[in-house]
Amino acid sequence: MSFLTVYADHADYQQEAPLVDTQDASAIQAYLAEHGIDFTRWQASQPVHADATQAEILAAYDQEVQALKQAQGFTTADVIHLTSAHPEKQALRQKFLAEHIHSEDEVRFFVSGRGLFCLHLEGKVALVGCERHDLISVPASAKHWFDMGAEPEFTCVRLFTNPEGWVAQFTGDKIAEKFPRFEQVAAKFAS
Repeated sequence: MSFLTVYADHADYQQEAPLVDTQDASAIQAYLAEHGIDFTRWQASQPVHADATQAEILAAYDQEVQALKQAQGFTTADVIHLTSAHPEKQALRQKFLAEHIHSEDEVRFFVSGRGLFCLHLEGKVALVGCERHDLISVPASAKHWFDMGAEPEFTCVRLFTNPEGWVAQFTGDKIAEKFPRFEQVAAKFAS
């Protein structure tokens, strides 16, 4: 189940109640839209099997990918697949856990699995649990971090305007250390 939990950015999440806590897709979409973040759901035009290749996945979502490319100027799309068997999973997790920004929108569509986007927005931190069928588009320069968990399991379509792909500019702020990790919120996915 996708979810949105929002805290004040100075909050002690273990002691204070969240400002927003919902699993309603419409409420998630509306809240994020207020902050310029797109959140929507896609359905494949054809079945996507667990062992699908990058080409098969991109073909299944071709209509949606092409529409985003045209609307927002993306030049490339690829597929990232990460499992708990990946030998560099901990290093990759650490890379994404620090607050950062990008010079372009960060667009991720979850073909399978799940992950936690954490967005630092106007004095608040929004924890967005994304799973299969969720598309999130974090605007350029929006402060955020991503937690895939200690045992990652996801496949995502990524879209880029920069041919170099994912390039982060780290803010140096330690705020990500003050908020829950994937494992601490994973129970919400099971709800």
